[in-house]
Amino acid sequence: MHKKQEIIIRNFHDGESKSRIAREVGVCRKTVRNYISAYSEEKKKLQSNEKFNEKELIEEIVKAPKYNCSNRKKKKITDEIVRSVKDCLAENRKKKSRGQHKQQMKKIDILEHLREQGFDIGYTSICGLVNSLENIHSETYIKQKYSPGEICEFDWAEVKIFIAGKLRTFQQAVFTSAYGNYRYSYLFPKQNTQCFQEAHALFFEHLGGVFRTIVYDNMKVAVRKFVGKYEKEATRGLLQLSMYYNFDFRFCNIRAGNEKGHVERSVEYVRRKAFSRKDNFSSLEEANEHLLSVCEVLNRKPQKGNKEQSAIELFEIEKEYLLPVFQKFECARLADLRVDKYGTIIVDSCHYSVPENYTGKIITAKIYSSEIICFFEDEKICIHKKSHRFGEWIIKIEHYLQTLKRKPGAVRSSVAFSQMKEGFQNIYRKYFSSKSRDFIELLIYMKENNLSLQEVQTIIFKLEKLCPSSISTVKIKTIIERNEEEYTFPKTSGIEKISMRQLSDLNQLMPHKNNLTASGGIL
Repeated sequence: MHKKQEIIIRNFHDGESKSRIAREVGVCRKTVRNYISAYSEEKKKLQSNEKFNEKELIEEIVKAPKYNCSNRKKKKITDEIVRSVKDCLAENRKKKSRGQHKQQMKKIDILEHLREQGFDIGYTSICGLVNSLENIHSETYIKQKYSPGEICEFDWAEVKIFIAGKLRTFQQAVFTSAYGNYRYSYLFPKQNTQCFQEAHALFFEHLGGVFRTIVYDNMKVAVRKFVGKYEKEATRGLLQLSMYYNFDFRFCNIRAGNEKGHVERSVEYVRRKAFSRKDNFSSLEEANEHLLSVCEVLNRKPQKGNKEQSAIELFEIEKEYLLPVFQKFECARLADLRVDKYGTIIVDSCHYSVPENYTGKIITAKIYSSEIICFFEDEKICIHKKSHRFGEWIIKIEHYLQTLKRKPGAVRSSVAFSQMKEGFQNIYRKYFSSKSRDFIELLIYMKENNLSLQEVQTIIFKLEKLCPSSISTVKIKTIIERNEEEYTFPKTSGIEKISMRQLSDLNQLMPHKNNLTASGGIL
């Protein structure tokens, strides 16, 4: 455009010749001649009395130069390449018809196939050729307008963070409202029905209301099966949520993430903002607290597309249109399980202990995403934190105390002992390593009197000052039952104890002062 302007000015304004202009501007004389002749012709038309479209003439005069490439022959793409690409596309169609759509060749695979055959061609050329042969064109999107409280979108994301120094993989549930981009996110150990339902229950409890429609993609926890090409059948878990909270739901088309574009963007955005700089936590609970605080910060940021209003400000408008929320949904599955010979039940490949008197009986377990509650005839018998590893044994030693009392030798090597708190293990190794039955008696006494480890450690600390080589359950019980700050154990021998008792008896018989010494003298 700059060269065209310079050519026109130097010729018509300065009167320079075409040869000089071509030589000094660095353009061939044919190009200079074409610019000048076209400009002259359009100017004459404007100045004539004939009827022309003035706007088109003016636009023609000032438009940028454009080269006509329509007749340019493709140098790289030969007939052999076209035939080979067509063969690859035909093979892709066969695979798609056999249900092997995930094994089709992509454009990069076709390029590698051609280069293996010795063709010199680039990726851009292959993309253009495949698009022309497949008649691929860019998709047109429809701009949407949403009403307050109408639609919320849900999706999962995978997150890898360190928990207590170990790299763990978690599933991040993300909700985003369509009207105001209000975001809520929570981490779960798995992407199963319990976690799916609990994510919704926590979200609705957090909002204090329920959106009228929730949008999902074709995730397994939401779609049970496909009915025909486009219809989907919802899972039982989703139907239960929908009936309880009275919200409607719909699914996206296959591979159409743009149909829930709000949450698609939120998944990457929230995950990056929450865990790109901080990814080390002491527990999953701490990680979730951090994630919720990040969501709150994001929800307070002004949004350019919403007239600088934040998501929280827009959500205040939406609150009035939300459906009422009920008590938190019971996100657990019930299972009737038999207690095996080890006094455990098996849930998702992991063993969990129950009190020993239920061995061989059938109990009911309420299985949540993070805990398991066991019942027998409507009576709660124990609670376990749910493990998400494979084949793990979660054993509590207090469930086996009567059995260990009969078999004290089994304490040291038991799984139950290895899973006890470190404080209990230290007490056993230091004071009861040769007195296992006495140690079990201590645990039974603690359980019956609801004593904590810290209370027992305090008493042992007092006993260590008095008789560090002789710590026993009897002495611990004596101090607890007498409730004294200090208890002094006699340090005299057995003979001295008897002598002192006899002196005390003699003192009672004396008519004068009752102060006999050990040598028989009177003080």
